[in-house]
Amino acid sequence: MSGVDIDAVDGPHQSQPLEAAGTPLETAEAAVVLVHGRGATARGILGLGNEIHREGVALLAPQANRHTWYPNSFLAPVETNEPGRTSGLRAIADAIETATEAGIPTDRVLLVGFSQGGCLASEFVSRIPRRYGGLAALSGGLIGESIDKADYLDVDGRLEDTPVFLGCSDVDPHIPEERVHETATILESLDADVTTRIYEGMGHGINRDELEAVSELVTALIAK
Repeated sequence: MSGVDIDAVDGPHQSQPLEAAGTPLETAEAAVVLVHGRGATARGILGLGNEIHREGVALLAPQANRHTWYPNSFLAPVETNEPGRTSGLRAIADAIETATEAGIPTDRVLLVGFSQGGCLASEFVSRIPRRYGGLAALSGGLIGESIDKADYLDVDGRLEDTPVFLGCSDVDPHIPEERVHETATILESLDADVTTRIYEGMGHGINRDELEAVSELVTALIAK
């Protein structure tokens, strides 16, 4: 995997709990991994999960150490956000592994992240491409001072039509609209099926249209 190695990571987030809700893993057909934003909690984003939940879907949410995945803006040089960034990627990988060990295939695992969590989830899917159940990055984008397309394409595997939803405001104070479009371009280059929606004047938050889009992704997980 280009630029990041999470196989042997033991960072600040590895000691944190993985919270669960929804259908118990042992009987679930699919799973949603929810990644919270800066200053938030795993239990808090499980509340969002309950809004999009369908019977048969397990909800899993890793917790960031001290409620923050990485210390600086996602637009800062990558090295200034280590080891939190890589440790956060490992936390997502561990959550997915929890689902797959319970018998849920990766193509039935949907990643949903908001804000800092949306950035981390986007980065994970782009850095470790395979067929996922989907990605929904709400007010988020790929991490780094600049985005080098060649760096993301220098990986093994592709996203194989993984459905992706990117939702953000045109005036989000934390997420430049340009970075959302850059993220879409990288994901499309990795063969994802990307839908991008930019909402006029919304600010930094989640709206009803985004919740409906994520709900459709969840429904598709159990319609296969």
